[in-house]
Amino acid sequence: MSFYSQKSCIDFGESILCYQKFGTGDPVLVINGGPGMSSEGFIPLAELLSENNTTIIYDQRGTGDSKLKVLDRTTITMDVMVEDIEVLRKKLGYKKWIVLGHSFGGMLAYAYAAKYPERLSAMIQSHSGGMDLDLLNSLDVTSRLSEVQRDSLSYYSVIISQGDTSHATALKRGELLANAYLYKKKHLPQIAERLTQGNSRINSLLWTDMRLNKFDTKTEMQDFNKPVLILQGRNEVAPVSVAEKAHEVLPNSKLVIMDKCGHYGWLERPDIYLSEVRKFLANNSEN
Repeated sequence: MSFYSQKSCIDFGESILCYQKFGTGDPVLVINGGPGMSSEGFIPLAELLSENNTTIIYDQRGTGDSKLKVLDRTTITMDVMVEDIEVLRKKLGYKKWIVLGHSFGGMLAYAYAAKYPERLSAMIQSHSGGMDLDLLNSLDVTSRLSEVQRDSLSYYSVIISQGDTSHATALKRGELLANAYLYKKKHLPQIAERLTQGNSRINSLLWTDMRLNKFDTKTEMQDFNKPVLILQGRNEVAPVSVAEKAHEVLPNSKLVIMDKCGHYGWLERPDIYLSEVRKFLANNSEN
């Protein structure tokens, strides 16, 4: 079992940022997906990758144990979330680290790498949302569901919008939506539970911010020469073209497309995902 620390927090006065560490060795920051979800669902991945590295997860602002006194369009932006990561790095005393961003977390990792490239020794893009907003032109989650599933999803979404805050109803919706994210349905209960944990207001505020500011890091990523590992599922909710474009832009990248795999490679194709990530960490860790 990997060594891990209890959750610690940084108090800014107006906000609190909480994090947790696993293992020992060169640091790897794991940025979970969302936006609007805590890091709780990424504890197993952090543990799996902590054999030879210190892995760090953190609750993004306003999620989990990370609290905000005011939650609005000024406190939920990509810029302030990038600064949260930099504050965390300084707090932990790392000169640089490897950053692994999953899904939306991949987009946040790109934003951090664009502003603080000297603070990364390498980067892993895990089922990433991409380095710009092109994903929004092709993403259609419900198209991956059957007609019956889509109708049921609409039904539970309406009930929730009308004020039903019960976990049972949220889980029913999560069970339906999880089908779009997975190739192997045995993982449905785990992902369905994860999908009940999102904060829809944070999600909406951040996507609005990204649209208004035309989120696009391609120019900076063309000059990002650090090693980058890009992992994508063949049966992904996001089109494979998002990963392929990143591979074309990033000058020092490796692209791995995993067959029979949806949005969670460490669950559905651990034979490929964990092997590639561990090899990448070994090659790009100093100790």
